Amino acid sequence: MTRNILLGLVAAGLLFSGASRATQLITEEEAKLPPPKGAVAADRRGILRGPKVEFVSPGDSVASPLKLQLKFESFGGAKIDPDSVKVMFLRTPNVDLTSRVKPFVQADGINMLDAELPPGDYTMRVDIKDSDGRPGTAIFTLKVAPK
Repeated sequence: MTRNILLGLVAAGLLFSGASRATQLITEEEAKLPPPKGAVAADRRGILRGPKVEFVSPGDSVASPLKLQLKFESFGGAKIDPDSVKVMFLRTPNVDLTSRVKPFVQADGINMLDAELPPGDYTMRVDIKDSDGRPGTAIFTLKVAPK
């Protein structure tokens, strides 16, 4: 009986300790990669009905862990396809962050409450598609201050 109680307490402790950990969005090694050479291309030709990605937070330079929030908007009755979301850290070579962000993707956006990043400036690109296959892209910079 005492053994079962002890095992239960250990399991509960592990469960709660994991729940409060921040999610590593960018590692120290990835942060040290060189920036992309030349301009960062963004395809913005003509008037499109494709979905829109809006960068909501964080605002100016903030300490890590930070709240990363993006909002998706679709048009013409189409819906956002959450499986189409791709998140890239623009470096040489680019770092695909999609698998790290995927658990926080919803049809209306991305909501990471505890994204962990080393101090620095990080240019990110988010690509999405709607149910009609139309693409949408946003490029933004996260500024992470030292703790």
